[in-house]
Amino acid sequence: MELSIPASALIITLVIIALVFDLVNGMNDAANSIATIVSTRVLTPGAAVCWAAFFNFIAFLVFGLSVAKTVGTGVIRPEAVDTYVIFGALMGAITWNTVTRQLGIPSSSSHALIGGLVGAGTAKLGFHIVIWQGLAKIGSGIFMAPLIGFLLALVLVLIVSWIFVRATPFGVDRIFRQLQFVSASLYSLGHGGNDAQKTMGIIAILLYSQGYLGGEFYIPFWVVISCQAAMGLGTLFGGWKIVRTMGSKITTLKPMQGFCAETGGAIALFLATGLGIPVSTTHTITGSIVGVGAARKVSAVRWNVAGNIVIAWVLTIPCSAMLGAAFHSLALLLW
Repeated sequence: MELSIPASALIITLVIIALVFDLVNGMNDAANSIATIVSTRVLTPGAAVCWAAFFNFIAFLVFGLSVAKTVGTGVIRPEAVDTYVIFGALMGAITWNTVTRQLGIPSSSSHALIGGLVGAGTAKLGFHIVIWQGLAKIGSGIFMAPLIGFLLALVLVLIVSWIFVRATPFGVDRIFRQLQFVSASLYSLGHGGNDAQKTMGIIAILLYSQGYLGGEFYIPFWVVISCQAAMGLGTLFGGWKIVRTMGSKITTLKPMQGFCAETGGAIALFLATGLGIPVSTTHTITGSIVGVGAARKVSAVRWNVAGNIVIAWVLTIPCSAMLGAAFHSLALLLW
């Protein structure tokens, strides 16, 4: 049974769904920003989410919008985008994120959105509408972001351990409890700068495809503010099952190690955002946490937990693509 929905009402509905995705993204990725600072008991969970949400929101003051442009025009050809494709992409990503969050698995909201967009787009016109160069650029981030986070965190632990070799454990702990406020802020800033832009790109390409932006693709300021606010609000709700996985199941962290993990992850995110690569903040912080654990000793990392997370990463794009295609077909039946 088809439903007749006015075009303007449909656009507004899809923008709201996109912002819900950003909200779910913030909930799903709250652990990325706060897991280390909570597991080291520098901040309580409630204080930590407020801290992270603030820096998630103000990220638009620091970064450009190159990631949003990559998502908007660098994944599938803009002429293939319509309301059905956007609906399929968003619902596929939201569904995958919700399932993995309920299972306590830190999956990638970013790659769920990319997968949903590719799945819905190919369901409409086939694989020729995929921009393979852009998809390869995103694919490189799947491997490079956690690897860079891993290496930076590992090197930072070794450097810090050498610098403080003569210091007492109590003194080191006190110093890095303070420094973790800085590292957690930087990581939350990087998270808000990269992740919120993905939804900006989706909303902007929707508006562009419907003629609301004229003949030139750009990101309206109201879209920027709305997405940053939704991301920050989602972080306030948090994802406590994932906090436990990220903060304690992979490896046991002390404040010094938490600082190194967050700093390494933040640097990796800053680099990716500067290059316009939409990466997974989940991948990045997990790589950093594994790095600090491996710096202590290989057995300090619970590799079975890390392995389960990697499996979820591998499944995210194909699963969300299939969901995106399914929701695209459902939308064709409904209106």
